[in-house]
Amino acid sequence: LASCVEKDKSPLQIPDAYDGSSFSANTATQSAVRSQLEVLVTEIKKGRTPGTTVDYNTISQLYNAGTPSLKSITTAYYAGRLDGANGWLDELAKASGGTYTPGAPSGQGGTYGAYLFDENGLEPEQLIEKGLFGAALYHHAVALMQGTITPATADQLLSIFGAHPDFPNTPTAANSANPDKFMAKYAARRDKNDGTGLYFQMKNAFIKLQAAVKAGDDYTQERDEALAALRLTWEKVNAGTVINYCHSVISIMSGTNPTDAQIANALHAYGECVGFIHGWRTIPQGYKQITDAEIDQVLTLLNAPYNGTPTSYLFATDPLNELPKLTQVINTLKAEYGFTSQEIEDFKKNWVAEQGR
Repeated sequence: LASCVEKDKSPLQIPDAYDGSSFSANTATQSAVRSQLEVLVTEIKKGRTPGTTVDYNTISQLYNAGTPSLKSITTAYYAGRLDGANGWLDELAKASGGTYTPGAPSGQGGTYGAYLFDENGLEPEQLIEKGLFGAALYHHAVALMQGTITPATADQLLSIFGAHPDFPNTPTAANSANPDKFMAKYAARRDKNDGTGLYFQMKNAFIKLQAAVKAGDDYTQERDEALAALRLTWEKVNAGTVINYCHSVISIMSGTNPTDAQIANALHAYGECVGFIHGWRTIPQGYKQITDAEIDQVLTLLNAPYNGTPTSYLFATDPLNELPKLTQVINTLKAEYGFTSQEIEDFKKNWVAEQGR
């Protein structure tokens, strides 16, 4: 009697480059969503100009328009915080046209330095834009991962990440016909361009994912490995960016007699921290490493609890007592993601600017 022995499958052949031949055709929906976010951000940024009023109905309509709309791909939790009476869109509109001075809340907020803040010293623009990087764009990626994974899915994930099959590793239009946008832009900033950093890890995971899906059902393990790498690295880019902005606030507010412009820049960097981390709240746990309880702890350290009134202005008015909280945030994220001390140090820099990319 002869027994049939199944032959071992051949190792997955992973090419050096991503095949972008069908990218544009496969990503019409993602391109539309990206454009909608860009249009919304352009409109809300008008509030940075002193005396310029942003109309709530206009920006709410931009958030709700399109098929799919930005709102339709946003987590239910975040959509509820963003839109409607006293949501962040409304708070931005109410703050626009006024002026702000860091201190105990009064009025509706306004411009301070080059940015628009609410009465608590928090920048609604960052809760909207950077929060949606997680709550809408990554949440959309989660929905894609929950479906059948095809070569088109790989393209769609790549697009919603903000990258292009070229993987230029730069958000600078002068240096690339297809510059990185959204989270891919920040992956480039966190990457030293030495072929080992977070941007290149994302690139390699996307190439492996595409190769595994094209190779067929025998390579589901490799497909799932690539998806897991994408999820974790995407999240690490987000966390590394929060750390970068924490470093920035500490650096500015530790200085002697910072100017109003410098304080405004620090509050802006701080607002980025809040937006980037808050947007991941309620992302399904199977698709993120950090828990909502840990996100809540970080938000509390940032004086922006999800269920309470922010006291963001304290980082400007009482830095001696408040800045240690940002060091705690850095240490919390370092432990969560296993970042090395060298990585924490490297996160201080915007490597795109350092290297002129």
